[in-house]
Amino acid sequence: MNTVTPPDSHPARRVHRLLRRARRQYAAGHDRPLGGYLTAMAGFAVYTAAWASAVRRSGRPLPERPEPWDVVLTSVATFRLSRLLSKASVTSPLRAPFTRYVGPQGPGELHEEAQPGQGRHTVGELATCPFCMSVWVASTLTAGQLLWPRATRTALAALTALAGADTLQLAYGALVKRTTSD
Repeated sequence: MNTVTPPDSHPARRVHRLLRRARRQYAAGHDRPLGGYLTAMAGFAVYTAAWASAVRRSGRPLPERPEPWDVVLTSVATFRLSRLLSKASVTSPLRAPFTRYVGPQGPGELHEEAQPGQGRHTVGELATCPFCMSVWVASTLTAGQLLWPRATRTALAALTALAGADTLQLAYGALVKRTTSD
């Protein structure tokens, strides 16, 4: 008895065909690395699950609610560390395997573009996007607060102080420019 299944009726092939069509329709003629994004999302899920597991195994109780001051410190520290990792000149060697230098972007910051290629492009986009990076940074800092609260608050305070110093540097530069120009 020969039970040959027509090629298009195999469920895996149908799903694959549907996904290819959805990707093509979504991209609207542009090269959008949806597979890479899906991999990054899966990586983030594994990353946060690992942190959650570590927090659970530590036996430390979760706070009823986050303290407002911790939220402020985490927000500012996340902003600063995300920009430091994704834009700073000094951290460009970390991004170089996945990006291409385009030019300066601001004080101590660079404009870089993701290199082509499925994996490189996705990592390059993540590595150069402070908004994308902030999701990973905020998760890491939050887990740090739960596992090592004193050390993490010290790091949060240092990053917040750095963000404050950056703001003062930019404000001072703007003030000098304003007062010395005609």
